[in-house]
Amino acid sequence: MADAEMADAELDVAELDVKARREAARLGKQISAFARGHGGGAEGQLAHIGRGRTRIALVGANGEWGNLVARSYAAAERALELAGVTVREEFDGEMAAKVRTGPYEWARMAGMQVGGPANAAA
Repeated sequence: MADAEMADAELDVAELDVKARREAARLGKQISAFARGHGGGAEGQLAHIGRGRTRIALVGANGEWGNLVARSYAAAERALELAGVTVREEFDGEMAAKVRTGPYEWARMAGMQVGGPANAAA
């Protein structure tokens, strides 16, 4: 865990500022709705993505997946806690094996090599 993540993770909920508490509550509701809508449960994993932001990767019980971004690790951690979602330390092989991908994802991953849609020019 990076120093910035550890510093954010060590914050007590009471120390979160008003914006962070509101963000955690909003994200917690979105995560709860995701879990309910995708098989009645979900797992989450947190990752620092830069500039203090944290990605919340979610995998539903039915294999559907999604991502949210929080402004801080502490807000993301609190959101998962509020949603009652299982938090994984890593997005490891076991978690990845639960992800269900469809034709869109396969076509995007393949790109032009096997006739999938071309990636947009940079």
